[in-house]
Amino acid sequence: MIVHTLEVKDSQHSTSSYLKISRQRASTQDAASDSRTTGELSEDEQIQISIVVPVYQEEKILASTLSLFSEELRAEFKLELIVSDGGSTDRTLEIAEQYADKIVQHLDTKRQTIAGGRNAGALVAEGDILVFLNGDTVPTDIRRFLQTVRVWSSHNKVSGEVAVACPVHVAPQERQLRDTLFHGFFNSYVRMLNLVGLGMGRGECQIVRSWAFKLVGGYNAGISAGEDFDLFRRLARIGKIGHKRGTGVYESPRRFRKYGYGRVLWSWFLNAISVMIRKKSVSEEWEAVR
Repeated sequence: MIVHTLEVKDSQHSTSSYLKISRQRASTQDAASDSRTTGELSEDEQIQISIVVPVYQEEKILASTLSLFSEELRAEFKLELIVSDGGSTDRTLEIAEQYADKIVQHLDTKRQTIAGGRNAGALVAEGDILVFLNGDTVPTDIRRFLQTVRVWSSHNKVSGEVAVACPVHVAPQERQLRDTLFHGFFNSYVRMLNLVGLGMGRGECQIVRSWAFKLVGGYNAGISAGEDFDLFRRLARIGKIGHKRGTGVYESPRRFRKYGYGRVLWSWFLNAISVMIRKKSVSEEWEAVR
């Protein structure tokens, strides 16, 4: 394992943090340095898709998410699995070490936002496509999901799409009628906003071209909530936001079970309006429900 510690400063969003980066396996940059004969990577060595999973105190559910990305799938789809930890004190890091190619740890005493965690993961990502996937979220069909992402990645100039907003559902074994009604409505709402060019995508899973992510400056790490909406609003100014049926995901309903859909939706609304008008969220800290 190779470990690096560094300070990361985000001048655009006025944030700074100390990170520890652990490489479980050799990166493609390492492979390139070893390949002195040509100085170039073969097509088989190049990472195309980077899965970035921001986590905090996720020992209960993390293994079930990370284990989906098997060695065979990583080789077939040329992907890497990155876990970005926000300072967990439970077994989250121990679990991440069993599955991840790279682990980024937040070392500051100040609580890291999920936006900061995603940015930290993107910092070490090598893929042309960044897939930001929450620790409690899994693709509805992992192979179809990765195949859809791979096909989409090759249609850059044809589609003009810089990102994909993924439809979000609750898994059948946990699903209740209220889950079906809410997610059906909200997925349609997200699609409508993107059709009119406003830009919207739920943070449970967001797929972004690496060059576009860098061009808009990534997530605003100073925003505790509404950071997903903020990113896609900025991405919509430089390209289209796509929708692909094969990119559906299941999220844990734990937040909705604890607070109810009404309270969660109201919180989303207040934070979205605040982000649009004040460039900051109403919530100073997004509560972790575990």
